[in-house]
Amino acid sequence: MKPILFNFTETELNEFVAKLGQPKFRAKQIKDWLNRGAPNFQSMKNLPEQLRQDLDACAQTLPVRIVKKLESSDGQTTKFLLELNDTEQIECVLMRTSYGNSVCVSSQAGCAMGCKFCASTLLGLKRNLTVNEIYSQILVAQWELRNDKLSNKPIRPNGDANNDDVSHIVIMGTGEPLQNVENVIGFVERANSDMGIGWRKITLSTCGIVPGIKKLTEWGRPINLAISLHAPINELRSQIMPINNKYKLEEVLNAAFEFSDLHNRQLMIEYILLGKKNSSGEVELFNCTSELAEKLSELLKNKNCMVNLIPWNAVDERDFASPSGNAVHKFQDILIKNGIHTRIRRERGQDIGSACGQLRLNNAKGE
Repeated sequence: MKPILFNFTETELNEFVAKLGQPKFRAKQIKDWLNRGAPNFQSMKNLPEQLRQDLDACAQTLPVRIVKKLESSDGQTTKFLLELNDTEQIECVLMRTSYGNSVCVSSQAGCAMGCKFCASTLLGLKRNLTVNEIYSQILVAQWELRNDKLSNKPIRPNGDANNDDVSHIVIMGTGEPLQNVENVIGFVERANSDMGIGWRKITLSTCGIVPGIKKLTEWGRPINLAISLHAPINELRSQIMPINNKYKLEEVLNAAFEFSDLHNRQLMIEYILLGKKNSSGEVELFNCTSELAEKLSELLKNKNCMVNLIPWNAVDERDFASPSGNAVHKFQDILIKNGIHTRIRRERGQDIGSACGQLRLNNAKGE
């Protein structure tokens, strides 16, 4: 297995370059390219061709390798299927938006949460990702953005092709971040210090791992926290999210509001709207009836939060259905009537399977 140069310390990289008979300044050149996200040695244009060939024969650049890249039809979303050094695979998504360039990163290979509406958990949990494996997803996206600029491709919906930096991070990809909390914190610290991404431009989404939320509170950084709620009563939430059997709604929300109140931040409540087809093929509302909207309003009354409503995105292996637009807006109207700040999320990249709940290992079935 080839060593990964991105994982080397400065001393280790200097020693590695010296063994190749190269001067010390070559190590700095290589490190600069690695920090920019160079996917291979041939892209390191200020290195001699023979050195690039030698490096290619005995090492690799990043801890991740692009297996497949998919572009949405509007050109604003790119999904990457990435392979790790042990051949496990993950996905990350680059979203070019009017407010900046956002990257959705994975924190685990696979997922153990077992949420009944989600594709990411279908193959179970393989392992946690390291700090470098999470951070490298940002570098993959950054390299893509700089290629956009070189090709004069408009990279933002407003046609702005000048901003080639990742500006926002959402830890909402495959895996439960708070089951890998130490590495996730290490990644966030590095994204802030090395890339200058502000705490308030980083959002972490969790199913509700209470000890992990408390760890974030102890850590004390003012990132944004999102709770995947999806039901306002324990019985229903346990049906679709097995983690609720361990950490009940009230315990999760208490811990989450303690974190968000510490930083005077709005807590994001994520709520996927689910329907189910009956024997006649009609879609009946599952977790988004008027009664449940009232219960959700009661649960969140006078709380500093925003409810993000997410119409379900189709997953072939799941037997849910998307509710009608009228049902979605009716649910939202009830929340608004009760004084709950809410919005309907604009989904990105549905045509490439990168919308909420759709991330999976595409190569798992030989696709």
